[in-house]
Amino acid sequence: MSDIVIRSFVPGDEEGIFGVILPIQQEEFGVAITAADQPDLASIPDFYQSARGGFWVAEKDGAIVGTISLKDIGHDEAALRKMFVAAEVRGREFGVAARLLDALFVHAADAGLKTILLGTTAKFLAAHRFYEKNGFSEIPADDLPESFPRMAVDTKFYRRAV
Repeated sequence: MSDIVIRSFVPGDEEGIFGVILPIQQEEFGVAITAADQPDLASIPDFYQSARGGFWVAEKDGAIVGTISLKDIGHDEAALRKMFVAAEVRGREFGVAARLLDALFVHAADAGLKTILLGTTAKFLAAHRFYEKNGFSEIPADDLPESFPRMAVDTKFYRRAV
């Protein structure tokens, strides 16, 4: 676990980020999505690192192996997005997902946010268990604020107090 570093996104990380995210979306889960379909990842500083948001990467041996982001959506609420961990570093042995989520929680608390919301697909069963173990509760889509950046593929939604 000690050879994994969690740090904020810096320009130049984009290729590594797509290298983690796209294979998981396309190959593991069969979601027909491309880099062009995700313009938020082409402008991470403006989209995520503005207001009280943020974007973090997990790095192992100089390669990005995980991502997580927080989008400030106003009213002391933020959306957790783009949480992906490469298959070779998943699980408790590495703790990448937990460490990424911890970095996000610390930032959210320090920034004075009150609520974190997220959307995911029905296919991401391990993600559902992970979020539930980390204090998120499933909510109906109708409970989402209007400002929540809902993705077309999202069918399950969660909320957690900071």
